[in-house]
Amino acid sequence: MKLLRTLSLPKLIALALAVVAVAIGGTALAMAARGNGPTPPQKPLAQAIHDSLAAPEPSGITARVKFTNKLFPTGALEGKVGSALMSGADGRLWLTNEGRGRLELQSDAGDVQIVWNEKRVSIFDASSNTVYTHDLPQHKAGKGHESKSARTAPSIREIGDFLAKVGKRANVSAAHPTNVGGRPAYSVSVSPRHDGGLLGSLRLAWDAAHGVPLRLAVYAHGASTPVLALEATDISYGAVPAADVEVTPPASAKRSSLGSIGSARKERGRTERGHERAKSNVSGLSAVKAAAGFQVVAPDTLVGLPRKTVQLVGGRDSKTVLVVYGQGLGAIVIAEHPANSPSAGQEPLASLPSVSLDGATGHELATQLGTVLAWQREGVAYVLAGSMPSAAAEAAARSLR
Repeated sequence: MKLLRTLSLPKLIALALAVVAVAIGGTALAMAARGNGPTPPQKPLAQAIHDSLAAPEPSGITARVKFTNKLFPTGALEGKVGSALMSGADGRLWLTNEGRGRLELQSDAGDVQIVWNEKRVSIFDASSNTVYTHDLPQHKAGKGHESKSARTAPSIREIGDFLAKVGKRANVSAAHPTNVGGRPAYSVSVSPRHDGGLLGSLRLAWDAAHGVPLRLAVYAHGASTPVLALEATDISYGAVPAADVEVTPPASAKRSSLGSIGSARKERGRTERGHERAKSNVSGLSAVKAAAGFQVVAPDTLVGLPRKTVQLVGGRDSKTVLVVYGQGLGAIVIAEHPANSPSAGQEPLASLPSVSLDGATGHELATQLGTVLAWQREGVAYVLAGSMPSAAAEAAARSLR
């Protein structure tokens, strides 16, 4: 929490993109545009997934890609971030079977190079001439870190049991035979079964012969076009030279480290033990109000959603109250802490567009999938986050008194 609160907006966005880049590389993701051609035979979803996971892993992937980003409405960032990551772009992808990869995006707003391996991901944003680096958590040998040759695909029954559990919370379609980018593929759609906020569905297609995901898109509720998508107009399999997954930024580029989530967590633990800080483990409205040390605002309901949980987190010098209204993806999360606390020193949303909240000035990050809103009132700093339109988030903020 402290790491996120102290990051500037560009660093916050870069960190999120670093996580996305690693997720893309870790699952051997190579998105492909829908094309015409042969389709695979009809199969039950569990069978199609099993056969894909059991397929031989390609020695490498090379693809031409198109990245679409409609997450931020026009004017949401007031032109503060102008790069291929924010405007969408065409590009290329290289991926080895050793966990190394490179994603190159090109646009008039400025090129972006994302390079990753098992230890680190780096993002070079030409629009700001900045290299962002992020160290990845390292796993100890022998704890779930099997070699790829030792891994076996789960059985059809195991996959079926997993899908049954997922089906309790989400609607999962059948495996539809299709052709994606000239490759026989299966496609599936997953959507929230209950209140999903602004999230409509996640749609995925994968290569029937190679088990490589070929199409991934995120849709907002009621939308016919994706909010986020990565598409490849061409894809091929084969060994990828080491030079293709390496890139050297200009010597003049600024360097900015996003640190390491794993090491930051360990360091925080050592520091708190060294200073004998007692971490709060207080829950329940009455107990939290008594222990917080500042005025806690947590009405029974917020814009029609019932209060579910109230918890006090953090050390003695950085207490934060977390209040959750509603549940699932449609929930609203409120974070409250003293406005003069160390955690309020640099609010990451302060550079975003301002909104009036009945006497208070808020700063808002509005996206197609949700809104984050920060403001201060009567000595307390608030951050509200939820998968809701900006107007609904502002209404909730105004009623939080």
